[in-house]
Amino acid sequence: MVKVKPFAAIRPPRALASEVASRPYDVLNSEEAKAEAGEKSLLHIIKPEIDFDPIADEHSSAVYDKAVENLGKWMKNGWLVKDSKECYYIYAQTMGGRTQYGIVLCANVEDYLTGRIKKHELTRKDKEDDRMIHVRIQNANVEPVFFAYRDNDEINAIVTEYTASTPEYDFVAEDGFGHRFWIIDKDEDISRLTGIFAGIDAFYVADGHHRTAAAARVGEEKKNQNPHHTGDEEYNYFMAVAFPESHLKIMDYNRVVKDLNGLSAEEFLSALKENFDIEDKGSGIYTPAHLHNFSMYLDGHWYSLTAKKGTYDDNDPIGVLDVTVCSNLIFDRILHIGDLRTSKRIDFVGGIRGLGELKRRVDSGEMKAAFALYPVSMKQLIDIADTGNIMPPKTTWFEPKLRSGLAIHKLD
Repeated sequence: MVKVKPFAAIRPPRALASEVASRPYDVLNSEEAKAEAGEKSLLHIIKPEIDFDPIADEHSSAVYDKAVENLGKWMKNGWLVKDSKECYYIYAQTMGGRTQYGIVLCANVEDYLTGRIKKHELTRKDKEDDRMIHVRIQNANVEPVFFAYRDNDEINAIVTEYTASTPEYDFVAEDGFGHRFWIIDKDEDISRLTGIFAGIDAFYVADGHHRTAAAARVGEEKKNQNPHHTGDEEYNYFMAVAFPESHLKIMDYNRVVKDLNGLSAEEFLSALKENFDIEDKGSGIYTPAHLHNFSMYLDGHWYSLTAKKGTYDDNDPIGVLDVTVCSNLIFDRILHIGDLRTSKRIDFVGGIRGLGELKRRVDSGEMKAAFALYPVSMKQLIDIADTGNIMPPKTTWFEPKLRSGLAIHKLD
């Protein structure tokens, strides 16, 4: 069962929320962040390399020092203020008429280390190390991680009660997504939520595997440095936004390849016929219709590729995934692209960009072919995490992304 606690968030005054809040550090490159960052934007804290001219190396000591300086400046200027009381918070995001409601809370480091916070992706040590430095030097979780949990009627009832009132924050960001935020500050509700989560069997990392791992590593580091460690210290916890699984929708995560491994388009199509039923859909964009049905764009044509029975295993939580089918039958067997995480011949396009982006990249000559996949379901993600399996790289794309800067958690 998971252990959570409320915390006194550092957050912007109501009038400044939309100015301070920013997109996460990993969805913008440095040039994009510099162009997007207003004076009060959290991007100056999570991507402080943008404050140098020219833009500095994001891993340099001067950049890490700038992150600390900027957080101090934001608090000194009153652009970020610490709450006087430990609370839980509700964060609602609206995209395309669909709203998801999450609880902003502190999750427990030990739960991550013992597997009650379950992951479905591998992490890279270099990215973990970078995020760990940011947590350590700020002594804070500046950006939340994104968790899912199995639906719970009692939590839903508390959320419904609070969200009937006027939110603390309510704004639409430049991408058109809505963001609202409420404070759960009644002592009886805080205690009740802590108790309800104690009956939840697991959290599932939806997005933010590197930030989760980094936060847990800093917590362990602080534990080992404290001879009087009790387990109740603030560093034993890190900030997350936890959503009920039914609220979340995973978008497709698609692939583009630079070459056909020396094959002509006709030879490539012929090779695909061994394991796929192929239909030429012409020039109009074709979207995958169901599991094991793929969309391919090649030489100005869209194709429907349906994997033949026997080429996948619906009883295997990994074998059932279309990323597995696509990797095994197309990228590995025909194109000889092995490790998707290191190959320079393949790139990945999040579903938020639409299939038109796949067409654009092929038509431009940058890429030779594109493949659109049917999205993974939350059930598939949970099944994989519960069985201790790991998804192939670039499998899930969650939207909307959590806005950074609406809450920060200090580790002391």
